[in-house]
Amino acid sequence: MRRGHRPSQPVSGKPRFWGRHAVSAALANPERTVRRIWVTREAAAAFGGFPAHVPTSFAEVTDLARLVPHDAPHQGIVIEVDPLDDIWLADLLERGEGGSRPLVILDQVTDPHNVGAVLRSAAAFDALGIVTQDRHAPPEGGSLAKAASGALEFVPWVRVVNLARALDEIGEAGYWRIGLTGAGRRSFAEAIGTAKVALVLGAEGEGMRQNTEAHCDELARLPISPRVESLNISNAAAIALYALATRG
Repeated sequence: MRRGHRPSQPVSGKPRFWGRHAVSAALANPERTVRRIWVTREAAAAFGGFPAHVPTSFAEVTDLARLVPHDAPHQGIVIEVDPLDDIWLADLLERGEGGSRPLVILDQVTDPHNVGAVLRSAAAFDALGIVTQDRHAPPEGGSLAKAASGALEFVPWVRVVNLARALDEIGEAGYWRIGLTGAGRRSFAEAIGTAKVALVLGAEGEGMRQNTEAHCDELARLPISPRVESLNISNAAAIALYALATRG
């Protein structure tokens, strides 16, 4: 598989991950380079050991708190890592040939907790991967990895420069591109049919940009109560992916 770097989005320093699920998944991922580990003795006992080539330091809980954002639930372990290499969109689409696994496309979703939660839902419902813009999405980081609960390590994440061109390429690969919006004419369940679906979601508040909507085959809505204006993007993604996983 062709892989590239992220020259247009440099990472300032090395990302730090925390929490047992995020750390366990990173340590188990052969594509992930772990540079350093800080851990309490209690947490180390629960892990049962670490790679011998990775510098590991025992630390107190108060020491770990200084390595992560305020009130971050580190659960006794923090690691420093290299970001994963990029995956090319063409390679991801090639993986999806002959199957029906959905794609998730996020239009300028910048909150790391939301992107992490979408990754977790993508893992739960066996999505092919997620696609975001390069400059309008969060970098890999501790909050995102914690929200993803390990899914960052095995759900492919493609970053593209131009989302409209990426949507064209996705459509040419045979995906029915459905944008989720409250203004959709049909419900999502009515829109999905039996097609291979690319689910497109916009940022909370602003929603999808007009040009992104123009590159969808259809706009659809989730049938929620009129007492609720909208759903959190990660909740909407989970509901839509469940609908795709359980359609007849």
